[in-house]
Amino acid sequence: MAWNSSVAAKWLLVVPASVATGYVFSMLHVPAAWILGAIFVSATMAIVSGTELPIHKEVFNLGRGFIGILAGLPLATANPALLARYVLPGLMVTFVTLAIGIVGGMVLARAQPLISQETGILSMLAGGASVMPVLAQDLGADFRYVALSQYLRLVAVSMSLPLVAHMIAPTGLDHVVTPRGDQPWWALALVCVIAVVGHRLAAVLRIPVPSILGPLLLIVAASAVLPHVDFTPPMVVRIFAFLCIGWMCGGGLSVAALKFFARQVPATMIFIVVLLGGCALTAWPLAATMGVDYFDAYLATSPGGLETVLALASEGGAGPIVVAVQIIRLLCVLLLAGWLPQLIRLLRRG
Repeated sequence: MAWNSSVAAKWLLVVPASVATGYVFSMLHVPAAWILGAIFVSATMAIVSGTELPIHKEVFNLGRGFIGILAGLPLATANPALLARYVLPGLMVTFVTLAIGIVGGMVLARAQPLISQETGILSMLAGGASVMPVLAQDLGADFRYVALSQYLRLVAVSMSLPLVAHMIAPTGLDHVVTPRGDQPWWALALVCVIAVVGHRLAAVLRIPVPSILGPLLLIVAASAVLPHVDFTPPMVVRIFAFLCIGWMCGGGLSVAALKFFARQVPATMIFIVVLLGGCALTAWPLAATMGVDYFDAYLATSPGGLETVLALASEGGAGPIVVAVQIIRLLCVLLLAGWLPQLIRLLRRG
């Protein structure tokens, strides 16, 4: 749909309503509050009006550039020595999680001819829920279905985590606070430049999924050169990025798309239960081999809800294994998603 006065008028309603809804959701501690708020409002507008609500291309490019930066920050701030220590157990946990996601996605695609293998796998991969719809769009998958499946998983995991963690958390541990570096004005300017040019530079260099990996690699490089500078975007920028992802997902929804997704909810919920169970089981050998308690291992293997995981880890005094394993898995998920077409071709030949 072309950008015209009618579309602009809709956005005059959608933008403030999305901000208000996202704020209410965040006050209610809803996981991915701003993304879900934007999905709800933009989807309502698209369904009520009977036409898709397109987001302006340049606005969306900027928003997903910031998403790539946010995805790269945990990698940029991680201690390399710490990651090296946990790389083998992290890869083992990641292998189990990714195997469940790939098998689940392939089974879903085979059972539902209208769902492509790319769509099935991306909807089932655990980790990077805010990144997956962007990757799906770049890879030609159904980003609407991927988004709905990913946020259903995220809500289920984030709601169950505090309940389980409360039952298994050790007592008597201190609250852990990670110090932040300085953030001069030019750091924010550099972040904005990376968000604008990152995907263009990555496209020139033929890096897979340039919209995400371009800004991600640039922010990691900037942090390596300037390790004492805080490149975390301010809250308003993060909210803008989350809203853009929500608008992309919700603006393309229709009654037919929602009915199609509703028919897949039982299968999706079964997958979520299998994923949670599989990750919980991998926590036992992880705890035994690394000499940590089950609380740390369970949080380290949790399939998504990274912000919730890190908050619970800080509150419960969990060790560095939580951050290390989660970051290793996030990196593997992004790499796998970036090379997904090649992987699917390999599986088809096999």
